[in-house]
Amino acid sequence: MSTPDWVKDAIFYQIFPDRFAKSGRNPASTLPFETWDSAPTPHGFKGGDLYGVIEKLDYLQELGITAIYFTPVFASASNHRYHTFDYYNVDQLLGGNEALRKLIDEAHKRGMRVVLDGVFNHASRGFWQFHHVLENGAGSPYVDWFYFDPERLKGNKRWGAYPATGELHALQNGEGSLNAIGYQAWWNLPALPKFNTNTPAVRDFLFDVAEYWVKFGIDGWRLDVPGEIDDDEFWREFRRRVRAINPETYIVGEIWHEAQRWLQGDQFDAVMNYLFTAASLSFFANSHLNISIVTQAGGLKDRVRNMHAYDFANEVDRILNIYPRDITESQLNLLDSHDMPRFLSCVSGDKSSLKLAWLFMFTISGAPCLFYGDEIGVDGGHDPECRKSFPWDESKWDKDLLEYAKSCITLRKEYPSLRRGEYKRVYAEGEVMAYTRSYQDEKVTVAFNVSNSEQTVELSFEKKPEILFGNPVISGNKIAIPPRSGVAIK
Repeated sequence: MSTPDWVKDAIFYQIFPDRFAKSGRNPASTLPFETWDSAPTPHGFKGGDLYGVIEKLDYLQELGITAIYFTPVFASASNHRYHTFDYYNVDQLLGGNEALRKLIDEAHKRGMRVVLDGVFNHASRGFWQFHHVLENGAGSPYVDWFYFDPERLKGNKRWGAYPATGELHALQNGEGSLNAIGYQAWWNLPALPKFNTNTPAVRDFLFDVAEYWVKFGIDGWRLDVPGEIDDDEFWREFRRRVRAINPETYIVGEIWHEAQRWLQGDQFDAVMNYLFTAASLSFFANSHLNISIVTQAGGLKDRVRNMHAYDFANEVDRILNIYPRDITESQLNLLDSHDMPRFLSCVSGDKSSLKLAWLFMFTISGAPCLFYGDEIGVDGGHDPECRKSFPWDESKWDKDLLEYAKSCITLRKEYPSLRRGEYKRVYAEGEVMAYTRSYQDEKVTVAFNVSNSEQTVELSFEKKPEILFGNPVISGNKIAIPPRSGVAIK
């Protein structure tokens, strides 16, 4: 198994391009976008672009970010751009290929990596090859690129990419898209025709797209719903192709559950670690957990519950031992994303829960990933609320949260044991949990008190303890930890 070494030391930041930063350099900036600070909508555009990201790289660098993961940037008629119609061109609303070229170059100058979102399971109804079949039916040479109803292809039944009332009614009542509208769509959504990846021409096309952007200079691919392409050899070939161009290319899949199938060393390097997300919500939120908000994210349903320290420690042990260590250290650890309510909303706005979870995320194995705006207190329920515009008016920032996030990042960067060290549970009782991270001659103890009162625990130290983070009171081997807080001690 060979995962990119840089990932183990990376601090990721996820950006939803339409909502992060808007520049005046993009020719499209004069178009009539929604007001930046207005509530996000499912179909509206705010006008964020890649030039805006370039202008904010200094902000990200000061925060401590070393890698950026972008949700899709390719040409699309949706604000989230998971409906791709041109895989070789960055959306003009984001600045086009020239903007991405400049962004990659500027990021690399700062030692930052750039990871793009690859949507290879499905295209959009604006995708040229799909449109060609709509126009020509069975006569189109692209007829095998998707899954079509033969009767529609022959013109014996009405069909199209925009269903009529009766067809929509059939979809809403559970009829599959192949029968209801004439083609197979992802989750039966008419806007997302599913690729037929059994067709050699489709495989070659998608592999060429993957190769093209790695040659262009990106540092990795985040794969959207890769489990929907139920073909291990497809992903093996994908890996061979991109790693032949750049052996340090990071391949991370969107899998919400255990992912042993894809993490055998021949497909992905890692997955988005939603197991970590669920465990963090379950322990650090304590009484602040808002389960009705949490379950708006279907992937977390029935997986989040209030945990005491012992159950949490068991779950952490399990998560850290599911995969080989090299993979565990490369997992993309996150507390929230564009696909779920913001962590702050999941915990009823309780900032101590977020701080506790951050300290955990920045002191455990795996690459930590902040969702844009979390560091200044942006909240929001499920899509579209979790996709708010970043408020660049600093008077709207939670400066305390921002400084705490910076401190966590600094701590992780300063101590290699927190990135690459051995993990050992040393205490887990009631509402207090502690572990050590050991690397070479360095050992750091991290402890959490999720209760509402000060808790004192006895831990073993080989030499006089030094406080690295937090405000514990140390007397011999006894550590008094303030309520709802975490500490790090060397």
